[in-house]
Amino acid sequence: MKYKVAHFKVTGPDALRQTARDLISCVAGEVGFEAFEETTDGLKGYAQTELFDQGALDYSLSTLLLEGVNITYSLEDMEDKDWNEQWEESGFDPININGQIIVYDARREQPTAPQGSTLIGIKAIQAFGTGTHNTTQMVIESLLQLGAEGKRVLDCGCGTGILGITASKLGAKDVVGYDIDEWSADNAKYNAELNHVDNMQVMFGDASVLTHVSGLFDVIMANINRNILLNDMEAFKEVMASNAHLIISGFYESDIPLLLDKATALGFTETGRKKQEDWCCLMLQLKA
Repeated sequence: MKYKVAHFKVTGPDALRQTARDLISCVAGEVGFEAFEETTDGLKGYAQTELFDQGALDYSLSTLLLEGVNITYSLEDMEDKDWNEQWEESGFDPININGQIIVYDARREQPTAPQGSTLIGIKAIQAFGTGTHNTTQMVIESLLQLGAEGKRVLDCGCGTGILGITASKLGAKDVVGYDIDEWSADNAKYNAELNHVDNMQVMFGDASVLTHVSGLFDVIMANINRNILLNDMEAFKEVMASNAHLIISGFYESDIPLLLDKATALGFTETGRKKQEDWCCLMLQLKA
């Protein structure tokens, strides 16, 4: 999957620069950008090359009127390589989540697990989700809060499979994951085997694969970008059991009102939220 990278540069009063970053991520997200990364002078945005519409981006940016602020950008093609090459070369240190889940780099020696905790080894091969990112950790914290024992769990946009594997280790009776990236789907299957998880099915595709899945889910986890969450939330609802929970992350605090409007319209109520740096996670429950 090939991506365009937009380097947005913001000049103007320091007091307005963060506001400008938030507005850029909002309007660029509306025209197909999937992820953003703050830089010292602005923001980097990522969009799939085949979905990128420069005219739509230019128009959206022209609607941003902040006195004294100037926004420019340049484009480049993202090198088609393993996004986790950094981890493949140097690895990552074990990540302790609430003293209950320890995620470690499977390329390194397995660490000693503190009493009462569960070890999960992850080998990331062109897939997102080593556990180092704030959003992954918040979703796992939310799952620990809800519990997975005896539940049927769905992992949307599964990446390395870390969330589904965690659910299985926490006692889920059945786990299904899917990802639009074929590398990720294969990597999730590999990591499930690595962790001796035999009750996790992984599929290649987007939310449309759910039409081929029988039965309903008690917990759905979706750590993906705001636009996909908005687009797929109705599909999630269709496969949720009565009083089931939806955990979503992968967005900024400024995105919450839009996501909650959509969720409320579909019959969800908010049961909790988490924030780490600029990233947020929402816990939602489907009304009976």
